[in-house]
This record gives sequence, C-alpha cells and structure tokens, in this order.
Amino acid sequence: MIAGPCVIESESLCLHVAREVQAICTRLGIPYIFKASFDKANRTSLRSFRGPGLEEGLRVLAEVKRQTGLPLTTDIHEPWQAERVAAVVDLLQIPAFLCRQTDLLVAAARTGKPVNVKKGQFMAPWDMRHVVEKLRESGASGILLTERGVSFGYNTLVVDFTSLPQMRALGVPVVFDATHSVQLPGGAGARSGGRREFIPHLVRAAVAVGIDALFMEVHPDPDNGLSDPATMFPLSELEALLKQVIAIRQAIGL
Repeated sequence: MIAGPCVIESESLCLHVAREVQAICTRLGIPYIFKASFDKANRTSLRSFRGPGLEEGLRVLAEVKRQTGLPLTTDIHEPWQAERVAAVVDLLQIPAFLCRQTDLLVAAARTGKPVNVKKGQFMAPWDMRHVVEKLRESGASGILLTERGVSFGYNTLVVDFTSLPQMRALGVPVVFDATHSVQLPGGAGARSGGRREFIPHLVRAAVAVGIDALFMEVHPDPDNGLSDPATMFPLSELEALLKQVIAIRQAIGL
C-alpha cells in the first residue's frame, strides 16, 4: 500500500493520515509506504495550492518517518532534486507527465533508491520498456511502474487493464493508482475534477487482474483537501475497501 494525502498540507495532517493508514495496514498485514508531495508542479492554475516546497516538505516527511518509522515516497520534478529528496525518502516517484524525461530518470536511478514511474497519460504500456531500460542502464536499485489511466478525449481518462500484465511482463512490479485514474484533468475549470465514486470499482478490478501494490491518495475530509479534492479517497472508508482487496487476492490464489 502506497498512500497519503495528495500534497503536504500540514505536519499534523500528514501525521494523522500516516498513523491511521499504518494502523489499518498493520491490522490487515499489508506493508505500507507513506506518500505526500512537497510540490505539485503541474497544477491547472497558477492560483492552485502547490505545497510547502522542498525544504519544509522534506522536514515534514522526515518527521513522519521519525514518529512512525514508516518508509516514505514523494515525487521529484527536476534532476537536481533527486539527491536532496533521496536523503529523506525510501522510494522516488516520477510524475506521469515526466515519465520520458531522460535526465530526471537518470538522476533518480543514480541516487541508489528504487524508482516508481507513473505511466504517462499519453503512453502505451509497451512503450514503458524504454523507461525501464533508461533506469536499468543508469543503475536503478529497483523499478516500479504505475498505471494511472490514459487520455481518452478531452478531460477524460480510462483504464486499460491489459496494461497491468503488459507492464509486468517487462520484469518489474506493477502498481495501480486508483485515485488519479478517476481524475478528469482540467475538467473543473481552473482545476481537475474527478469521479471518486468509481475508485472502489477500479480497485477491485485491478486487484483481480493482478497488481503488486496499490496507490491511493487518502484524506480525512477529501472535499476540503487543498489538492485533488475530487479524487482523494475518504480515510474512513479505506479499511473496508482493503478488506475487499484481501478477499479478492485470496479468491484468485495470491
């Protein structure tokens, strides 16, 4: 499980979400990595909240690790950020829009930390082999690929579930990002919209197809979240959904 709020809104929020999800995952026997972004560099509008920035963001993430002992992940947007962020987090994340950026991939790989790359909304699953090759040739210690939907006309994403086994065939673990997959990019005027009610359906489908990890952005009050409020999943509903995940995995013999 990779989960946390979309963006670092405050230290207290991050600690609250981290502890709650940690307790849930401990009860269910699911390994857990905490995720939150220090900067949302691809917001629709200049007026959208981006986060606290690198320095404060890394301080908050380090405090989450200190108080909970959880492994951490966050996204980087520029090559110079890789070493700074790798000093704090355990898994580097490459945003979907930047998945082809060679310098960014190389810088992430050279930190010695594993790298999770979100498949671009414009990318075919078989073309992610070039991403994997860049990371492998640059010495990445581990590689994950994340499915988060593909562009289907204006302001719409769809999930092709055949992408999961196709990316897994590249010899890397595959993650399903259930919350960004229901996003409507730019679909709410000056911000992205989304269809939160479909998250459980996509989660169940992805688990049935076969995934190695589940990525979800969760929040105690999603509608009032400062980033992606339409697609963050209510923290109060997470445990029930993860129990379904476990039941599906058991049913298919995983």
